[in-house]
Amino acid sequence: MGPSEGRRRFLGAALCSTIAACGGGSDSDNANASESSGGTQTGPVPDAQVNAALSQLDTLANNLLSSTGVPGMAIAVVRGTQTVYAKGFGTRLVGSGQKVDADTVFQLASVSKSVGASVVAHQVGAGGIAWNTPVRAHLPWFTLSDPEVSAAVTIGDLYSHQSGLPDHAGDKLEDMGYSQTEVLQRLRFLPLHPFRHSYFYTNFGLTAAAESVATAAGIDWATLSDTALYKPLGMTSTSSRYADFIARSNRATGHVKRGDQWVQGLGTMPDAQSPAGGVSSSVNDMAKWLTMMLGAGVFNGNRIVDATALAAAITAQAQSSPPGGGNPAGFYGYGFNVGQTSAGRASYSHSGAFSAGAGTNFMVVPSTNLAIVALTNAFPIGVPEAVNQQFFDIVQFGSIQRDWFKLYNDALAPLSKPSGSLVGATPPASPLPARALSTYIGTYSNDYFGPIQIVDQGGALAILIGPRPMTLPLSHWDGDVFTFTLVNENANPGTISKVSFLSDRVTLEYYDEDGLGTFVR
Repeated sequence: MGPSEGRRRFLGAALCSTIAACGGGSDSDNANASESSGGTQTGPVPDAQVNAALSQLDTLANNLLSSTGVPGMAIAVVRGTQTVYAKGFGTRLVGSGQKVDADTVFQLASVSKSVGASVVAHQVGAGGIAWNTPVRAHLPWFTLSDPEVSAAVTIGDLYSHQSGLPDHAGDKLEDMGYSQTEVLQRLRFLPLHPFRHSYFYTNFGLTAAAESVATAAGIDWATLSDTALYKPLGMTSTSSRYADFIARSNRATGHVKRGDQWVQGLGTMPDAQSPAGGVSSSVNDMAKWLTMMLGAGVFNGNRIVDATALAAAITAQAQSSPPGGGNPAGFYGYGFNVGQTSAGRASYSHSGAFSAGAGTNFMVVPSTNLAIVALTNAFPIGVPEAVNQQFFDIVQFGSIQRDWFKLYNDALAPLSKPSGSLVGATPPASPLPARALSTYIGTYSNDYFGPIQIVDQGGALAILIGPRPMTLPLSHWDGDVFTFTLVNENANPGTISKVSFLSDRVTLEYYDEDGLGTFVR
């Protein structure tokens, strides 16, 4: 991970080569999950193997929770038009005695992208928009740094992460406290990768597309999701508003690991990127959505989403990871990871994670007529992905083919590491002294991040940053170099940022990954 790579980054391209090949839904460049375990399967799977997989799920789930300490998980399996398994394990909050059940509501994190893509597909089917409608057709103020790209970029470009925006564009603005509109407006300052010839996963790029769709419908995104999808499917515990999640009595609290203990996390309020990460739901509700997905848009005999529009979303639209190391290329549709299982069966899926304590995954293998969803209330370490892969191994092969948890856990291990070039570095034995503090004090401007103030707080420097300024105390390192520490959704505990002053400017390493971290006085 680079100097400021956050923990959510794996949702875009970290596990794609792991899972693209095996039908999973997060992403990692280094996990070897794709060698086939025995030819290509396409026909029906034996009932005995499906029944065996279902009968072993309790044990698989309990084993994963006991070996990892993850507090709680819920799992549902859909077979055709029926929910054939729905169960909770563990606790909603460590020490509370509150049990997880199939109606416990979890934050879905990036699984929201797939759910939201089916909302867009509903609107495409209703007419008035298409996957290739320019975002500006209904969100005319949306602007990127290239005028031609701004005019051309479509809903589908942003739902398949092909706009050229850099990886996780806007996430740090959200952490700083900027509103959704402020984040989207500031994306115009970011340098672009080649339009439609590069894949970089962005929560706020996708959010812009969804906001364009909602504006075309004349209502806000959360209301559109409710009327187009949740109510028709009877998903009564599902919402795209954080306030609804917090108001649920039966909800899972996020957990993070401190030492060997799982403890309650800080919580994540993702309304600014609601289409990308803001859905909360239960596995009973998600089973209804998966039933609709297996039914190509039909639920309980009723057409909910247009089949053609939905099929486009689960069709490869962009290559999300290159082939290599024995792995085939990974692909992304519109809000879905698209690939094949290790038995060669077409599949689609997605993972979600919040560093404050959510790890989620669903996986659909249409040729088996099966879908599974697993939701956890813990920092992502690979538990939901592993249980879903174990389930589909038993379905396809009759037994588990590899150590899925180790595969995912190894791929996700970098997420818990602090970032910054000075992490683990020994401070200089004889540092050069800083100049007089008054030399550094002042207001420094930056188009993308906004202004910062360097202030003297009782004989030590601090930075005031963000629209509702947060204070970052500075420690002297050497000469004109200082440091600060930071913990938030995208900064791991232990993260250290260099702060380098030079005459009329200062560069903050943590904010400089796209070359925009220099603030000018």
